[in-house]
Amino acid sequence: MDHAAGARELKVLGAWASPFVLRVVRVALHLKGLDYEYVEEDLVNKSELLLASNPVNKKVPVLLHAGRPVCESLLILEYLDDAFPTAGPALLPADPHGRAAARFWAAFVDGELLSSWLAIHASATEEEKAAAVARTLAAVDTLEGALADKDTEQGEGWFGGGGVGLVDVALGGFVPAIQASEPTTGLRVVDPARAPRLAAWVDRFCALDAARAAMPPVERLVEMGKKRLAEAHAAAAAPPEADK
Repeated sequence: MDHAAGARELKVLGAWASPFVLRVVRVALHLKGLDYEYVEEDLVNKSELLLASNPVNKKVPVLLHAGRPVCESLLILEYLDDAFPTAGPALLPADPHGRAAARFWAAFVDGELLSSWLAIHASATEEEKAAAVARTLAAVDTLEGALADKDTEQGEGWFGGGGVGLVDVALGGFVPAIQASEPTTGLRVVDPARAPRLAAWVDRFCALDAARAAMPPVERLVEMGKKRLAEAHAAAAAPPEADK
């Protein structure tokens, strides 16, 4: 298949600050050298195209390939491998065991690290926040161990072993958001003193041309986070409306 011709039929519906969109648009497509059209969505007033393309979850990102939608960021990453096998580096290894392991750790990033990190921001009490922080750091420790095992096996410094793979892209999409959350949460999620391999991995990932060229500015994410925090505090302090 002529992947250059196929790539001209790619369109991505996204939102600039979304780490899930970052995975697809600002990392994977750039790594693979695929051309695409990007459409910024207003997530308050979602477009008819988004609602029609992802009627179940109504979320970004959505990849449209020749008009046919592919939803969910991790599934889009796998789709790019399958649809454009000669474009750029493969994100999944060829052997079945390696593919299964990559899928496991990519799911761990979303199901454990992301969910616990989000819980820090959503905590209503100090006890809830402390529990979420502990769970987040436990997930970081687990990823540090997984990266150490990979380094022992192949010595490349990537979760993908010989190069950037599915887990690297899945985790890398969250790097700007995690860094931007530090001023408001007071937590350095990836502390070199606690997770030296993972901290080195962050530096290595951010130095990639595909990541460096298109990652959203951390400063802009910090400002957005502060604005949302102020809005949440204002809403919590507002007196309840009288019954009508």
